[in-house]
Amino acid sequence: MSILETSGIVYLLQPYHSNVNKRMIKRPKLYFTDTGLCAYLTKWTSPETLEAGAMSGAFFENYVVIEVLKSYYNRGREPYLYFYRDKDQREIDMLLFHDDRVVPLEIKKSADPTKSDIRNFAVLSKLNEKVDPGGVICLYHDYLPLDPLHWIIPVSVI
Repeated sequence: MSILETSGIVYLLQPYHSNVNKRMIKRPKLYFTDTGLCAYLTKWTSPETLEAGAMSGAFFENYVVIEVLKSYYNRGREPYLYFYRDKDQREIDMLLFHDDRVVPLEIKKSADPTKSDIRNFAVLSKLNEKVDPGGVICLYHDYLPLDPLHWIIPVSVI
């Protein structure tokens, strides 16, 4: 796995935990840096299958995480990206850390996100982090407020 990561074939998104020792024991999420290679390896080779198949949401999440990662690298910045999952299986797809703040993001292959997509953002209030407004990265075509603090973020801006 370390060879795949070092060669840039995969990216391991680490779990967030305020205790660094606990963070080291939890499993990271694996993303392919080349979604074409991922599609080939899974034998999902037609655009129709990738768009509507059972794994289309996972492919979409993979694409978004890697595009966010590349946007940091292209600006010469080190990304501080994590995901959150607790013992109750509440999950936040991506946490972007900058300075002393965190931005929570959900990734949904949908053009119609709802407030229920961000329900797990509430767990961040228990952490010792300052939380900025976050949102849902999705297939909607324009920015739109989801609630007073969170946004619908079109994937086209990533």
